[in-house]
This record gives sequence, C-alpha cells and structure tokens, in this order.
Amino acid sequence: MRRVVAVLSLSLLAAVGCAPAGSEPNVGPPSHRSWPAFDERAAAVAEAWRPDPRWNSGYVPLQEPTVLVGNPGFSPDTEAAFRAGWYREQIPLPAARPADGTVRFPDGTLTVPLVGAAEAYRQLDQGDPPPCGGRPKDPGTPPPAGSGGPDDPVSSAPQTACIPLTVTGVELGTVPVRTSRGEAQVPAWLFTVDELTARVARLAVAPAAVGAVPEPSVPAAPPPDGVVGAQDLRAVDGATLTVRLGIGACDTGTTPLVLERDDVVVVGGGVIRSTGVCTDQLLLEPVTVRLAAPLGERPVLDVLTGTPLRLTTG
Repeated sequence: MRRVVAVLSLSLLAAVGCAPAGSEPNVGPPSHRSWPAFDERAAAVAEAWRPDPRWNSGYVPLQEPTVLVGNPGFSPDTEAAFRAGWYREQIPLPAARPADGTVRFPDGTLTVPLVGAAEAYRQLDQGDPPPCGGRPKDPGTPPPAGSGGPDDPVSSAPQTACIPLTVTGVELGTVPVRTSRGEAQVPAWLFTVDELTARVARLAVAPAAVGAVPEPSVPAAPPPDGVVGAQDLRAVDGATLTVRLGIGACDTGTTPLVLERDDVVVVGGGVIRSTGVCTDQLLLEPVTVRLAAPLGERPVLDVLTGTPLRLTTG
C-alpha cells in the first residue's frame, strides 16, 4: 500500500476524518506520573543535557531572528508574504556598520558587534513572489482581463499571494528575545511596513557573536511507543508553556507530558495509537503544560531528540 507523508497543522484537520476534533490547546497538570515510558525517556534526556560555557556567558538566541513588534493585523496575503520573506524597500538603507551594541540579560550585559541596516534587510528579504495567475504585485493595479479579475469567469485555480511587503522606514532599537540566559533585550533593526500594523524587527547582532545551540545528546534506546515529541515552543507565559506536538493522523487521546527540574524542562506527549490502516502523516497539535515554577532561564527540551526548542511566532 502506498503511504503518504505530510506535515500538517491541526488547523487543516477538517479534511482528515480520523484526526482529533478541534484545535484548541490541550492543558496538562503540573506533573504527570501515569506515563512511565515518558518519565524514563525524559529523565535520560535531562541527564544528558550538557551545554558548553557560552550557554551561560554568551549570546545564544532561542528564537527566530525575525520578530514582529506587536500585532501585525495580517490578511491572508500579507501573512503569506511575511512567512515567505517577500519585501521591497522604498527607502535608502544605510550600509555602514553601527557602533557595538549591548544585549541586556536578567543577569548582566554583553557588548556585541552589529550589522548595518542594509545587511539586516538582505537577511530579511528572501526574494520576490512568484507569478500567480495575473494578480498584480502592486496592490493598486487591477488584474488584467482574463486573469481572474471580477469581470472574468470564476476559476477553480487557487489564489496565492503575490504582493511583497513595502518597507518605508527603519531605525535601530531593541526587542525582547528568549535566549539561553532568559529573556534579553537585543539590538534589532525595526522596519516599518506599509501593509502591517506592527513593525518587523530583524536581530542586529553580527553572526560572529551569536552562539550555537548545543548538539542534543539523544538516549541510545529507541523512542518508546505512544510517546510523541515536541516540534517547537509557541509561547511562554510565566509557568505556562504552549508547544506543538507531532502526532499521527489517527492518534487519539493526546496527553501533554512534562518533566520539570531545577535546570531543565523536558516536554512531549502521550497518545493512543490507531490499530487500523492510516496515512503516514505528521500533524502539529498545540498543547499547554503548567509548570510548578516560572520557566525563567531553563531550556525546554524535546523528549525524543533532546533538542532545545526555539520560540516560534505565528
């Protein structure tokens, strides 16, 4: 039998009949003792965690380098453009490298070299949108006849965004960023975008000053059946974490699981596997876990891979 492999968010699960209903995050209690297989694996991951000295003394970001400063007021087209990195600048961008900046951690500061606005924009801009059925790149230009405009026959072709975001201003500032030393104020170039209600920040720390996330040390034993891993960290609110678990299309009974220690937190989930035939899909299910104490500077590790989870947006 041919098997189909895909990665889907649970917002798309309406088309998957055997998927769990709803997409609201599941909420777990502060501790879980009903999944011994998870507890054993999580303890091995926690014991294997050995970061290098830069973890506690340097700058190691645990967040994407592009940050939204507030609510962007996305439309489907502008969100697609943001995710894809489609921009066009309408202002000159300074190429000169500014003076060194300061990263402010809860436990101190660090002086770091910065990149210029032009270099930050080059990192931000991922190219132009592809052609999309006659829809104009300029929002003020009507589509030509025969290209899906209001006077043309209805077409079943999907409408994809082909409008880049327009940069009309830039200044150097700071944004809050989750790092290996807790939430820090980090220098960033703040780009004003006409189509959004929030500025788009690109972290300005030069690559030479950015520490790497340690390679995970994975337990030798294979992952236990019924235990699923965390794909990313979606939100941190004190002692409440929202993560997305990677579950199978026909898995049921998803239970958020967490092991909390003074220096590290390990997250994952437990599921009931289907015994019938099912497509081979990885679905992303948001779940919420409650810790006994605020997360603070502790890393959040995936129970299957031991990887520190990055905070992602959107």
